[in-house]
Amino acid sequence: MFKKETYRQRRERLRKDVGSGVILLLGNDESPMNYYDNTYHFRQDSTFLYFMGMNYPFMAGILDCETGEEILFGNDLTVEDFVWMGPQPTIAERALPYGIEKTGTLKELVEMLGKFSSKGRTIHFLPPYRPENRIKLFEWLGVLPAETHAESSEELVLAVVAQRNYKSAEEIAEISKATDISVDMHVTAMRMAEPGVTEAEIAAAVTAVAESAGCRISFPVIATINGQTLHNHYHGNTLKSGDMFLLDAGAELPSGYAADLSSTVPVDPHFTPLQRDIYNLTLQSHNRSIEMLKPGIAFREVYLESARVIVRGLKDMGLMKGDVDSAVENGAHALFFPCGLGHMMGMDVHDMEDLGEKYVGWAGETRPTQFGIKSLRLGRKLEPGFVITIEPGIYFIPELIDQWRSTGHNSEFVDFEKVDKMRNFGGIRNEEDFLITETGFKLLGKKKPKSIEDVEAEHAKGLPL
Repeated sequence: MFKKETYRQRRERLRKDVGSGVILLLGNDESPMNYYDNTYHFRQDSTFLYFMGMNYPFMAGILDCETGEEILFGNDLTVEDFVWMGPQPTIAERALPYGIEKTGTLKELVEMLGKFSSKGRTIHFLPPYRPENRIKLFEWLGVLPAETHAESSEELVLAVVAQRNYKSAEEIAEISKATDISVDMHVTAMRMAEPGVTEAEIAAAVTAVAESAGCRISFPVIATINGQTLHNHYHGNTLKSGDMFLLDAGAELPSGYAADLSSTVPVDPHFTPLQRDIYNLTLQSHNRSIEMLKPGIAFREVYLESARVIVRGLKDMGLMKGDVDSAVENGAHALFFPCGLGHMMGMDVHDMEDLGEKYVGWAGETRPTQFGIKSLRLGRKLEPGFVITIEPGIYFIPELIDQWRSTGHNSEFVDFEKVDKMRNFGGIRNEEDFLITETGFKLLGKKKPKSIEDVEAEHAKGLPL
């Protein structure tokens, strides 16, 4: 929790930037797993948390852009609730530390919204991603669930993005804490990765690192020997000699601020020569991308250069051919690098993805549609205060190789005979988190092992003598 002045200033600017009408900020509710009282871990809506500060369910806020009035709405718990939960603060008591002095019940909120509507006042709301909030907008404002995104307020989205994209010093401190814990998670995995260990055991161990530090994981853990599957949440395999193990995992603090790191480690004591070659190539692309980070450069250009580095290296290995620039222009690199280079990060591991990457990562620019670059979540010019990830990778995806080969897609740039021999290789990536500064960039958190020498040395600490 930050000082109440921080939240007051954020809300004041939000009202000013939206300009007129009323802002309705919906918090999240508890989400049942299989029956009402058995819920998933509660996670507050990040924008509600950013402006209102309260990490509790069943709340909503009203910010009046014209009168300056700020009201928190929610229902106080009863004695029957206290039996199960212990004594709980009232809504008014919860609101005061965040600078909100006026509160009301949810019934009073509905009545107030009705009065606003009858007077023709604009009620701004964000595009909802939870079904219960779609239902609320239907019951309270008459907006059909299928139309909530179309009826949401672009003015409010832009005003929220204009604040949340730029991280303050206190936010950077929180993200750095999350990154430090995340590095510990990855070091744990590096030391555990050996033949006979299961993916599930490592996933459990890295989750325990986050939990023991008072955090949660910032997204479901990716812990896999099948690194070619980019978002692989299956943990049923047992590591064996010859495998590489890929971990993509991060911690999230109680404040909501997150980190996101990836590592690849050999299951054996050392990378094989082929694994070393591919690993070093991904690292060259990774490091070249970092070198380019500075205010004013379009992240799209950083991505394209990271792809050129990969194409040059794969040409040297005989897997690609032809002109490097033409290969990237035609998207030939996407056979091996089908994802983006990185994304914004903050209170969400993909920051504000619920508000639309068109606004967050592309600043309204039309997003490319070509396979590969269309998955680039961030393309806009970088500015001081942005927190971003860098995570190029090289992946050999058998299904994608077969599809391209059968159609001859980009055959002028790809030697499919040689690539087919790599179909069981898997995938490799490294990922780190960076702050864009006034003059360049800053690595957030402590250093994660990423060179071959450092990874193998860390790995060796967990191997039997």
